[in-house]
Amino acid sequence: MGIKIICQNKKAFHDYHIVETIEAGIVLEGNEVKSLRDGKANLRDAYGRIKGEEAFLVNAHISPYTKADSFKEAEPRRTRKLLLHKKEILRLTGKIREKGITLVATKMYFKNGRAKVEIGLAKGKKLYDKRETLKKKDLDRDMARAVRERNKD
Repeated sequence: MGIKIICQNKKAFHDYHIVETIEAGIVLEGNEVKSLRDGKANLRDAYGRIKGEEAFLVNAHISPYTKADSFKEAEPRRTRKLLLHKKEILRLTGKIREKGITLVATKMYFKNGRAKVEIGLAKGKKLYDKRETLKKKDLDRDMARAVRERNKD
C-alpha cells in the first residue's frame, strides 16, 4: 500500500535543526480519519509533549469532516495521544531534558492504512543559521538552473 503524505511542517525545518525523527501512531476520534484522508490537517504549530509515561501531540489542527453530522465532532486543535513504546518514550524524555531540545511534528501520513506522525527531535536555529540556510538553498537552486541551461544547449 505504501505511504500517502497528508501534510508536512516545512516551517519546522526552517526554524529547527532536526537531529532525529521518530514515527508514532496517533489516536483519533470520530470522523478525524476521513478528514485526514481529505488532507484537512495542519502541523504548523504542532509539537510533542511527554507527561509521565505518555506522549501527546499538541496544537495539531485537524479540520472537522464537513460531510458528517455534528453529533460526534472532535475539537480541531485538541491534544491527541501518540502511540509509542515505553522504551522510546523514556529515551525521548532523556533527550528532551538536554538544553534546547524539543519535539516538533514534521510530517503526518498514512502508512498501510494507519495514520502516523513523524516527530523530530529538534534544536532551535539562530537567526544567522536561518539566513545561512536560505543562502545555501538559493545557491543550490541557481547551480541547478545553470546545469539545466548548460545541458539544454
